[in-house]
Amino acid sequence: MLSDSLVESFRVRLAPLGLELADLRIGGTQHRPLVQVRIEWPPGEPPRRVTVEDCATASRALEAWLDADGPLGRRYILEVSSPGLERPLRWHQHWVRFVGREVQATVAGLGRVRARIVAVPDEATVILEPQGAAPRPVPLAGIRDARLAVDW
Repeated sequence: MLSDSLVESFRVRLAPLGLELADLRIGGTQHRPLVQVRIEWPPGEPPRRVTVEDCATASRALEAWLDADGPLGRRYILEVSSPGLERPLRWHQHWVRFVGREVQATVAGLGRVRARIVAVPDEATVILEPQGAAPRPVPLAGIRDARLAVDW
């Protein structure tokens, strides 16, 4: 589980570039962590897409920090990418940003569902409307692996 301070450390390094942290996952091994960072531009009109150059810029900034005094030691693998079409929803602000959109998520007590985000009344709750069911409040802490749903 990622600590709030670690997530914030990555956010702080991306902010001067104008980028936001869309997702952060750390896996691999203790001796060779795999750091997967997904970046995005803040919402705006027109929407701005993440480019290869954006990923390279973010990667250089994060590498400088990780190499100097980062929390993972000197040996790590860093991957920086865009969140993609089926982007993950990890934090409260993601749920707020995508009210009205459909998600695929694993929800405690419901299992894997496709649902529309109806509202986000507070920092800890989202109102989801599963397909074929009435809207219901769901604690954000009870949601795993939520992604925007895309109809291919």
